[in-house]
Amino acid sequence: MSEDQFTDISMAVCLSGLIIFMGFIIWDLGKKSQAGKMGTAILFLVLGFGVFGFIFKNVLVEFLVLK
Repeated sequence: MSEDQFTDISMAVCLSGLIIFMGFIIWDLGKKSQAGKMGTAILFLVLGFGVFGFIFKNVLVEFLVLK
């Protein structure tokens, strides 16, 4: 396994784990603040936009810059 392959695999695995962990943090924040279902949904929506923006940026770089 080359260094490039290891880097690609480890980035995908670690970022997926980080995104799942951030989802747990958002859920826990909603639960501890007693935000209710609507408040928790808004937390996921607003804070999830940051994760979505990060993923979207990487997809754009892959398709536009690297081609």
